[in-house]
Amino acid sequence: MLNVVAIMGRLVADPQLRQTNNGHSVASFCVACDRGRRDANGQTQADFIDVVAWNQTAEFVCRYFAKGSLIAVDGRLQTRNFQDKNGNNRKAVEVVANNVNFTGPRSQNPAANNQGAPAQGYGSAAPQQDYAPAPQQSYAPRPSEQQAPAASYSAGSNDDFALIEDEGDLPF
Repeated sequence: MLNVVAIMGRLVADPQLRQTNNGHSVASFCVACDRGRRDANGQTQADFIDVVAWNQTAEFVCRYFAKGSLIAVDGRLQTRNFQDKNGNNRKAVEVVANNVNFTGPRSQNPAANNQGAPAQGYGSAAPQQDYAPAPQQSYAPRPSEQQAPAASYSAGSNDDFALIEDEGDLPF
């Protein structure tokens, strides 16, 4: 059986973070996904998809995403039954997120801008790493380690793709 969902869109509202009785984090949010076509009036159509994330994924979403953020979610589709306030039986269909990713430029992320974080980062607590290149070491190979230069594929001849004659026998 296969149950895979991948969606990309904008958050309709800020994600809501809650804790279960067992202490697990759970976040609920809604993603507006463009259908890619227009209705008879020329208006774009969108689907509003409910998403649930658990544990570290839930905390990540609530920390770095806010209303209007562009988000990519992959997960699985799940249904559940419940009773509303009036005692009517209802069915909810939602995506349970396995992975959540940023999409779009960092400067357009409302969560970073709302939390007072610099425009170039997604959050003030996000680790900043310096990606300076490693210092070059001089290395002279020993005579036993010296190798012939690698062959260049761009320097091949036209005979490299010549037709091979076979006698109808399979080579294996």
